[in-house]
Amino acid sequence: MPQPRNRLGVITSGSLIEGLTARLEARESVEDMRVGKFVVIQGEKHEFFSMVTDVALEATNQKILTDPPDGDPFIHAVLAGTSTYGTLALMPRLMLPSDQSETMLPVKTIPRHFSPVFEASEDDFIRVFGREGGNLFEIGRPLDMDVPVCLNLARLVERSNGIFGKSGTGKSFLTRLLLCGVVYANVASNLIFDMHNEYGWETRSEGGGFVKGLSQLFGSDVLVYTIDPRGGHSYDGEIVIGLDQIEIDDVITLDQELNLGATATESSYILHNRFKKDWLRELLAMDGERLKEFAEQSGTHLGAISALKRKLSQLHKLPFIRETTDFSSIDRLINALSAGRHVVLEFGANGSSLAYMLVANLVTRRIHRRWIERTEHYLQSKNEADKPRPLMITIEEAHKFLNPQTARQTIFGTIARELRKYSVTLLVVDQRPSSIDPEVMSQLGTRVTALLNDDKDIDAVFTGVSGGTGLKSVLASLDTKQQALVLGHAVPMPVVVRTRPYDDALYAAVQRRPSRFAAPALSLVPPPSAQEEMDELFPD
Repeated sequence: MPQPRNRLGVITSGSLIEGLTARLEARESVEDMRVGKFVVIQGEKHEFFSMVTDVALEATNQKILTDPPDGDPFIHAVLAGTSTYGTLALMPRLMLPSDQSETMLPVKTIPRHFSPVFEASEDDFIRVFGREGGNLFEIGRPLDMDVPVCLNLARLVERSNGIFGKSGTGKSFLTRLLLCGVVYANVASNLIFDMHNEYGWETRSEGGGFVKGLSQLFGSDVLVYTIDPRGGHSYDGEIVIGLDQIEIDDVITLDQELNLGATATESSYILHNRFKKDWLRELLAMDGERLKEFAEQSGTHLGAISALKRKLSQLHKLPFIRETTDFSSIDRLINALSAGRHVVLEFGANGSSLAYMLVANLVTRRIHRRWIERTEHYLQSKNEADKPRPLMITIEEAHKFLNPQTARQTIFGTIARELRKYSVTLLVVDQRPSSIDPEVMSQLGTRVTALLNDDKDIDAVFTGVSGGTGLKSVLASLDTKQQALVLGHAVPMPVVVRTRPYDDALYAAVQRRPSRFAAPALSLVPPPSAQEEMDELFPD
């Protein structure tokens, strides 16, 4: 039986573009109204599921405002609801046909004057956002209700997505929550470039306790690779990179980290034309005489080629770089993703910006090539068994790869623009969305955004979003912790939620599904003994 709704007021004015204005009932307190609250407008043929975007005070006679009454409560009560009243600015988001068997529609019209406005009920939220299960995963709950708001994970992984928020708003926990849903629903493989070692194993929460990592929650479904195997955890593989594996495109994106000049790209291609894949190793092996000889033979400027060697020598100092090596470790990682597993690539103590960008670019470039080959083979064979598995790649500090200067050169910019053409998408995590190329921002399907204070960042979040103007005030009003605005492809309409806690209840929910893989890959470090596990669970 449908739940009764609480009537809040009636529609008095508005337009499809600017939104609607509702006058509050006299018994309703303006202080109970919140920006981000949801209401249902009862039209003649449809119900309009709408969001409160502003709250205002009005008066029928302006003289009352120029000569306000004193603090007498009786006078205030007499005026309230008649001479003075509150209004709500409403933005309709969905049209719900009266027949609940029909599908929801985008808003193409508005209700008539004096249409009643009701507080949205739990039944309304379930009708719009569905019940958790299958591909629907709870991301949080409305600010003033205790009913789940669900993301459609199958739609989420169809496009690239973003998680934004200023420092300290819980972006990492939002990211971990979203990844839990994708892994649990098994809608795509995940590759997480874990710059700060937060996703594979347990990590300290801001409250001082510890929260579980993906490997602990999902067992052998999640593999943990590393470029720094010196940590205390077990790992499923170590990534090492040979100088002969580094391509020019991998180096070009490091211009800020290595302070590369304008001639660096041209000099690199001259070296590549001469030495092919050994161009970097040969450059770093050159002494003064060989540099001079090469400059004379190739017609390059000696100062430019010497400066390039000096700056690129920083790569050789990275502990995971070798003179030469094969692709076996990266191939195993890619094979695991192709088979349906999920990989967290930790950086350990080597989490510098230089190391992070080099490894992320190099690994992702080879993954993208593999998925292109698989896609082209599938298009020829038409065999569903040849279709590549959807893959979502998570990158933090995304503006380093996707800023306007480098987005067109990096593999990440290519992936963001190609969307699902080759079944590879991104989950970009950043605190400065204004630093990301606007073309890339416009391609993001779903955006989960915690509090942002900078106007440029707020504007960037709504790049390519119709009706984003009314949502800016909603975003600016969020609390610092555990609140987010969710909008885009994976939800029927924008919604503000109290984000789902990353706690024991979530652990229990996602661990009900048994692992699909019998055992993890070869570990570099022995797993903890039974006694060590007991000591960890029950410390002194």
